Amino acid sequence: MSFTVLIPARLASTRLPRKPLADIGGAPMVVRVAQRAMRSGAQRVVVAADDAEVVNACGSHGVEALLTRRDHPTGSDRLAEACALLGLADADIVVNVQGDEPLIDPPLIDACAGLLARHPDCVMSTPAHAIDDPAEFANPNVVKLVRDAAGRALYFSRAPIPWWRDGYASGIATLSTPAPLRHIGLYAYQVGFLKRFPTLSASPLETVESLEQLRVLWHGERIAVHVCDARPGPGVDTPEDLERVRAVWAAAAR
Repeated sequence: MSFTVLIPARLASTRLPRKPLADIGGAPMVVRVAQRAMRSGAQRVVVAADDAEVVNACGSHGVEALLTRRDHPTGSDRLAEACALLGLADADIVVNVQGDEPLIDPPLIDACAGLLARHPDCVMSTPAHAIDDPAEFANPNVVKLVRDAAGRALYFSRAPIPWWRDGYASGIATLSTPAPLRHIGLYAYQVGFLKRFPTLSASPLETVESLEQLRVLWHGERIAVHVCDARPGPGVDTPEDLERVRAVWAAAAR
């Protein structure tokens, strides 16, 4: 199986300014993400940046990077441009690893790509893990999903799904069996679909939930779901997250 990892990196970030260049153990965060991705089975790892400063920072650490437009509304649009710039074929597979996941598990990247390769009826694949904390299940910042009998996504939501009618009648104190699933923001795409994605109209569900993947389901396409045993390492959205990841990184280096 052959696939490419693409890492979108946007220098402008509202919650953590200049996030891709934030230092983690002596290297920019986006470089740390790429280094983790290089430990997967990907044939190529490329950062798709919106600023020459990020491209130069990657180059100084031996990471391949290319410059994309600054005005892309979503990361998927940026990746679609990157696919065109790299000359990838429509049948190729790319894995979108977020640029703020410096602790991403390399085997999870491989699992996501492999799942899509085995499911030609799907245009995307993505992972999830079982939720074991009722507070996490109730949290709207935690995206949940439900699957069909073939393991394909039926729906993604910020709401607690599936809803256990009898068990949750008086509040969420325990979880149903089987456990609900938390979505992990890692995606594998067929390149042909990724190039087409920016031309698809946004769905009302996507707008309401603020979840871009709902556009895929709205237009009748399928997403395969890999359920992993362990939750991924923490991502970086805020200064507090950054300090947490720096501590994990420092502890691992000792």
